[in-house]
Amino acid sequence: MNILMVTSEAVPFAKTGGLADAVSALSVALSKLGHDVRVVLPRYYRIDRNKLEHVSGPMGVHCGYQEIWTGVYSAVLPDSTVPVYFIDHEQSYGRDGIYGIPEEPDFNDNPQRFSLLGHAALQLCRKIGWMPDIVHAHDWAAALAPILLKFHEAYSDFSATASVFTIHNIGYQGIYGKHLYPHTALSWDNFYAAGFEDWDRMNFLKAALVSSDKLTTVSPTYAKEIQRPEYGFRMDGILRYRSSDLTGILNGVDTGTWNPGKDKLIPVKYTAKTIEKKAENKKALQKRMGLPQNPDVPLIGMVTRLADQKGVSELFGPSYGSAHRICTEIDLQMVVLGSGEPWCEQELSTLNHTLPNFSAYIGYDDSLSHLIEAGADFFLMPSRYEPCGLNQMYSLMYGTIPIVRKTGGLVDTVENYNEQTGEGTGFILDHLTPQSIYDTVGWAAYAWYNKRDHVREMQIRGMNKKFGWDVSAKQYEDVYKNALLDKKR
Repeated sequence: MNILMVTSEAVPFAKTGGLADAVSALSVALSKLGHDVRVVLPRYYRIDRNKLEHVSGPMGVHCGYQEIWTGVYSAVLPDSTVPVYFIDHEQSYGRDGIYGIPEEPDFNDNPQRFSLLGHAALQLCRKIGWMPDIVHAHDWAAALAPILLKFHEAYSDFSATASVFTIHNIGYQGIYGKHLYPHTALSWDNFYAAGFEDWDRMNFLKAALVSSDKLTTVSPTYAKEIQRPEYGFRMDGILRYRSSDLTGILNGVDTGTWNPGKDKLIPVKYTAKTIEKKAENKKALQKRMGLPQNPDVPLIGMVTRLADQKGVSELFGPSYGSAHRICTEIDLQMVVLGSGEPWCEQELSTLNHTLPNFSAYIGYDDSLSHLIEAGADFFLMPSRYEPCGLNQMYSLMYGTIPIVRKTGGLVDTVENYNEQTGEGTGFILDHLTPQSIYDTVGWAAYAWYNKRDHVREMQIRGMNKKFGWDVSAKQYEDVYKNALLDKKR
């Protein structure tokens, strides 16, 4: 099959979260199955033209009230033959930020910028003389592509092309004033028929949910959760209606980057058979974070965005969160790597200065994130909701036992510890409250001090789990085949 990935992010070119990793890894995995996969995204300011190959000739794109002339550049995803095409338009993409900047978190012209992406993705296929069997769009910023296929290209050379739309995080929907709708270049009849209308506003994600041939999301449990009001962000009714077209497929892990036996960013490499070497990484992590180098105390690690979705209020809320109580009442150490909400960054700095067994790094450091996965004994993820989650899978692969909340992809990847039999791969808390986090961390610490044989068995069991993209790619392959079958009916 010819498969076009339409996305606003793809590593190593542009990234704000897991979307970028998933798109690139899935594209490579599908290519290895024999499919002709191509990726298209904007050429943002920080993507250097000099490192790309120019595709000769300008490309005219009809978008809204005007014909927009763009350039096209190309590259190849690392360690693959998958082509990546970049839509070059200075007015739309020649600036810092993908969706916004700190001073303007959501650019006011995003509807125009990402409408251009949708139109340009399809125009690119005509320019290069390559027609896709599947257009696979990712999250709201790419949502216009499948909508155009249904309402703008139904009788064109795309008439046989089927669409798939993946929800990476339903909390981000692309909601704007309907006065910006003309930038989509669709008629006002389609404003309602395509599903854009949302309380007299325009909702890109909602329209994609209504218009795409097939829908996917990034874990089986999340596919069920978003059909309920508490997780559906008002889209649960549409998703229940389209439940037969919705498939939850667990994201895979880039095992070339995340592999304790080959990881170049950790001091000592190890496998399930040499897990005793993990202790050297723990010692290195304690030293780097300024903690006492004590092998006997359990070390809790976190790598997270400091955002409400990640449960930081219940963990770090001043006078409310459980972190201070955990570190003062339980004999353990805790390290945190992250950035985000200013109040939370300030609280981490306060804990840093007041607790001798707590250490935080504000910001992001790739080598430190690998060292935390390799050096920590437990990894804490008390997420409010988690569409898929990657760090719990990294943790299992590195023999670092996850402590997670019962939600989304965390449920699909972590098996709760059974104190009687020693079975399981982690510790799961049902409810997101400060007390529940405290109790579950305490339960993990109890196992560390009293059931050390169970802890070692859980570490090895987790390291033997397989989270590669090969299984996920085959599941997407099935979705594509079903989309094409439905298209022909």
